[in-house]
Order: sequence, then structure tokens, then C-alpha cells
Amino acid sequence: MRALISVSDKTGIVDFAKSLSALGVEIISTGGTHKLLSDNGVAVIPIDDVTEFPEMMDGRVKTLHPKIHGGLLAKRDKATHMQSAEDHGIHMIDMVVVNLYPFEQTIQQENVTLDQAIEQIDIGGPSMIRSAAKNYESVAVVVNSDHYGTIINQLESGGLTLELKQKLALEAFDHTSYYDGVIATYLRKQIEKKDERFPEIISTRLRKCATLRYGENPHQEAAFYTMNGQNHGLPSLKQHHGKALSYNNLIDLEAAWQIVKEFQNPTAVIIKHTNPCGAASGTSIAEAYQRAHDADPVSAFGSIVGLNHPVSLDCAQRISETFVELVLAPSFDADAFELLSKKPSIRLITIDSFYSGEQSMTLRYVQGGFLAQSPDDCIVDESKENIVTNRAPNQQEKDDLAFAFAICKHVKSNAIVLVKNQQTIGVGAGQMSRVEAVEIALKKAGESAQNAVVGSDAFFPFKDSVEKLAGAGIKAIIQPGGSKRDQESIDACDEHGLSMLFTGIRHFKH
Repeated sequence: MRALISVSDKTGIVDFAKSLSALGVEIISTGGTHKLLSDNGVAVIPIDDVTEFPEMMDGRVKTLHPKIHGGLLAKRDKATHMQSAEDHGIHMIDMVVVNLYPFEQTIQQENVTLDQAIEQIDIGGPSMIRSAAKNYESVAVVVNSDHYGTIINQLESGGLTLELKQKLALEAFDHTSYYDGVIATYLRKQIEKKDERFPEIISTRLRKCATLRYGENPHQEAAFYTMNGQNHGLPSLKQHHGKALSYNNLIDLEAAWQIVKEFQNPTAVIIKHTNPCGAASGTSIAEAYQRAHDADPVSAFGSIVGLNHPVSLDCAQRISETFVELVLAPSFDADAFELLSKKPSIRLITIDSFYSGEQSMTLRYVQGGFLAQSPDDCIVDESKENIVTNRAPNQQEKDDLAFAFAICKHVKSNAIVLVKNQQTIGVGAGQMSRVEAVEIALKKAGESAQNAVVGSDAFFPFKDSVEKLAGAGIKAIIQPGGSKRDQESIDACDEHGLSMLFTGIRHFKH
């Protein structure tokens, strides 16, 4: 029996090779792997002794040879194949142990050049893996060191089972497919036309990084997968304390993160079922949290908290007064972490590069396919705002309108957000009619609606919403505009002395 070993990740390879050699397996190897095995006393045949051809071009060409691939691809039960092998001096290779150049790890390093990345594109490795996997009935292909022990055990018991070789071949094709997807994703960002946002093919492979406690409901199983080549956003989250994350935790966590990273000032959001039940800015992160909590203290029970500044002890003390499922922040002060971690269940999460995570498109799965769109990264541009009413908002109202419209972007449609002094005081989310969203937001706000402002994710189709808002004491409204009945809403604002701004930007969130 012959095995060809050529690995970039050399974890466990010396012990594995020694065990193979002890079982009488003849070992062929290349470059650094050959040196490591030889230095550790393993008898190894250099690859160029087999090919009778030297490694060349800085190692780019060494295993791309008929004496390698013939030994992998020959069907042992086909006489013509075996005769060709004999005629050309090709010896069979029964096992390939290969893992690939660290392309993904390389591109995640800072300041990596395109040339450096390209040199980490493995050619011979994937070629040998594919040849061996195609001929899995005769050749075992090993790309994962986790299998070394199982392989030795089976060899000691008489030989590898067909079931194991099939499993190894499937894993091998998954391995090369993922590898190629990472390369394609990286090269697309580097060399594709910048205006080609939606390519004909999106090369995406998913790798499981966590099995979750359950899905949306306890009877549903769930797992978290990362996209190839992605090292920002939720794949970079770190859980420092608490119970394992559930599917819903991750959905709500992402909603919290997307909201608070909109702001530079200390800002907090409290999420329930992906919607903000409270959001606020403050002079400190503790004040911001307290104001977000006070916006809807009933809904804050069992919530997800998102913070855009490090968690201070003062903030942690306030959070600890309410049952909270999870706290997301850029970091935790040591004394704040010590206090919160006394609660065994609360999950304490950070995300690397908290304010990064930009993406050229967002993907959403539907049965049988994906929808792709550019991200909703529009913000209010004061210079392009259109004041359409007789009354203009004052500066405090303008600041609150900008805050309301930023929050509105992250509320399920139909969405109405009431704001006063950089604090949500009422949120109407996910309603089938806009006037019902207005009624819910006003009910949440109560008397606090007096002199507040309102953000709407889309236009008002009728004046009824404006009249209800005016009746509650609202002073200013920000909305996209664009309804055939816009003038009806403008006239209602003028009648009741409200300001109304049109942005031309709709923020539907489905």
C-alpha cells in the first residue's frame, strides 16, 4: 500500500505517518512535509523520485504528473487501465493525505496584496484530491486530520471500509468546493468591475460554525453557518458568558447591532422580536441604556440589549435590574463584566470591528433560491430634505426627526416611530395598515406624545394618520413622500400647525 502525504496544516501528521509506516505503508511526500517526516524518522520517498521530474517554478509544479494522477485514477478492476500503468511504469497510490494552502487565512491578514493571495492558490492539492475522490473505491482521500485515528484503527482491523472511503470522498469534494468559493469571492472583490453589483454567479459555500439550542421554536433544530471568506459581522462574534445562543438570539442580536452602529453618540437599543421597543442616545452609555429601557419598560423584560459604546459599571448595574437575555457591545469594562457575569444565563457578546461589516449585497433565502439586494445604507441628507409645510421644524425637532428616521429603517413595515429628545417613546411595528401602526405608537407613548416628532418608513396614503398624530400633540413628521395623496397630508399638517419633511427615501423592511 502506498500513501502520498502533502499537507499545509501539519497537525498530527508525524504520528499519523509513523502509524502508517508501522503498518507497512510506503509513504511519498513533497517539500516541507517530506522534510518534517524525514526529520522525525519516517521513511519517505521524495516526490521527484516517483515522477522522475524535479519540482520547479517555486514549487508550482511538482505533483502534476501522469505517474501521480495515473496512480490515483487507474481503475484497479479494469485490465486496460492496469496494462497502461504497467507499460508506463506507474505505481498505484492507495491513499492521498492532503490539505490545501491557507488561502482563506492569508486573505484575512491585514495589508495582503493580490500577488500574495494568488501564491496561496493551491493547484496540485485540489487536483490530487479530486483524482483520489473520483476513484474512492480504490483510493482513500484524507483532507481532515480528525479522521487519522479512525483510519489507523480500520487499517489495523484489516482495511478501510467502503463506507468510510465514501464519506472521505464526499468531504473532499466539499473541501475543494469551499476552497474554490473563497477564492472566487475574493477575486471578485479584487478584479471585477466595481459597478457589477450582481454577478451572474455568486460562489457561496456555507460552513457550520455552531449547532444552536433550537430554532425559532423548541421543536425546530437549528445551526449557524458562515459564508466562505467572511470574517466580519456575526461570524466574528465572541460569546464571553452565558447560555448557548439560540436561533432567535442571533436574529435579534443582528437587529440590535445594525441599529446601534448607525450612531456615533452613546446609543442603546432594546430589541424584542427583531423590533426596537426602545432606543435612545445619551451623554453616556448608561444614560442611553436607561432612556431606551424607560421608553417601554414592560417590553424590555426578556429582551436583547445593544450598545454602541463599551459597557461601564454604571450601565451594567442598570441592566442587571431587569431580566435581559443578551447584551451586545463593542467591549465590557472589567468591573461591568464581573457584575453581569454573576447572572449565569445572560449572554455577553462582542463583535470584532464593531462598526465594520459593510457588504455589497444582502441575501435572503426563499424556497429554492435567494433574493439579493444592495443594503439599505441610506441616511438623511439635510441638504436634500424638502420641507413641504408652512411650518419649519426647529433644530431640536430636526435632530429628533433624523433619529426617528434612522430607527424607522430597522422597524418592520408598516413602521411608525415617535421620538422626543433622541428617545423613542412609541413604536408601531409590522402593521397591515399605517393608521394602525400610528395608533399603536401613540398608545405606547401616551401623554409623552405631546411635542414629539414622528418618523414613517413610507408615505401616508391618507390624511387620517396625520390627523391622529396632530390630535396627540405631535409637532413634526418625516416621511419619504410619493403618494398621490401627498397634498392631502400636507394640507392636514398646515391645518394643525405641524411640520412635515419629505426625504424621497423609503425604508420598507419585510
